[in-house]
Amino acid sequence: MRVYLDHNATTPVDPSVLDAMQPFFSDAYGNASSIHSAGQRARATVDAARTAVAHLVGAKPSEIVFTSGGTEADNLAILGLIDSARAASPRRPHLITTAIEHHAVLNAAEYAAKQGIDVTFIPVSATGVVDPADIRAALRPETLLISVMHANNELGTIQPIEEIASVAAEADVYFHTDAVQSAGKLPLNVNAMGVDLLTLSAHKIYGPKGAGALYVRSGTPIVPQMFGGHHERDRRPGTENVPAIAGFGRAAELAAQHLATADESTRIAQLRDKLEHEILAAVPGARVNDDRAHRVANTTNISFDGVAGEAFVIALDLLGISVSTGAACSSGAIEPSHVLRAIGLTDAQAESSIRFSLGRFTTAAEIDYVASTVKATVERMRSLAPAHAAPTPQR
Repeated sequence: MRVYLDHNATTPVDPSVLDAMQPFFSDAYGNASSIHSAGQRARATVDAARTAVAHLVGAKPSEIVFTSGGTEADNLAILGLIDSARAASPRRPHLITTAIEHHAVLNAAEYAAKQGIDVTFIPVSATGVVDPADIRAALRPETLLISVMHANNELGTIQPIEEIASVAAEADVYFHTDAVQSAGKLPLNVNAMGVDLLTLSAHKIYGPKGAGALYVRSGTPIVPQMFGGHHERDRRPGTENVPAIAGFGRAAELAAQHLATADESTRIAQLRDKLEHEILAAVPGARVNDDRAHRVANTTNISFDGVAGEAFVIALDLLGISVSTGAACSSGAIEPSHVLRAIGLTDAQAESSIRFSLGRFTTAAEIDYVASTVKATVERMRSLAPAHAAPTPQR
């Protein structure tokens, strides 16, 4: 049996999405900026996809900027807004973000800091949630932007976006959220959420890699981070990736359909809870990081005392199970997860943690197989360890 439980890293392309993309690799290969009929067919497809993505987040189509993925969208949101502010005023802007953001935000913020921008990184609680009061306390007269992710990619924890948006609105500060891990899992409406900028990625909602989007509220100033033609209303130059955008549009339509019933979310949450229960009941020294927080339905992060996380991932892979130690973009990193350290885990606990992220096609039989295989694999790895300490009590 082959079981894929790494959907937070990427999702399989839905067959319907592949069907939507297929014509644009061969028959309908026109450039969407060309005025002839082949180009206009491509343009119509891009426009339809823009409408579908906008519908998924409750935005206007004109407010959607297509990018190459979530990383580019995050960079465009943060650096594009900062560059706009610096061009308009000599005052040095201030950015507020959190300690558990995706590296696309963290590294963009660190780059901005090297360019002379003041950046404040807000800590989170032991449950992985930021306190809006801490955001308010960090505000300065020169604060330009607050950037807080909607759902964390490693823990699945959901941040109080609406409360933070209220803080931003009171201070007349722009607010960006990275919704890459919440899109398709939670209902999104940019107006109800109160955000000015929101990041999406197609390959996290059963669409193709290489397509993302940034929602930019009308009137929010963004300076392009690349130079070229007048694509995407002068916000992101470059010939549109029509096949990927077509797939993104279809994936957005499917995500909206699934969210309308909530059946998929309920089923996946039940399977996640079943996996947690079976593992915790069978494996001493296993604990969920952190089940006390409000989380998206598909994600659980479990630490296993006395087990090396990367070796565990490899051992499970040899048995047909795909999981991860955390964010795929951090694979090969020497340092333990910055997210797990931010919630107070020791380096040893962080290095022994595994993320299981379920998806649309996950079955109960697969969960049973994973739970039993995890138990046997932990027992084997601990028996081979030179000196395994007694498991610590669960929190």
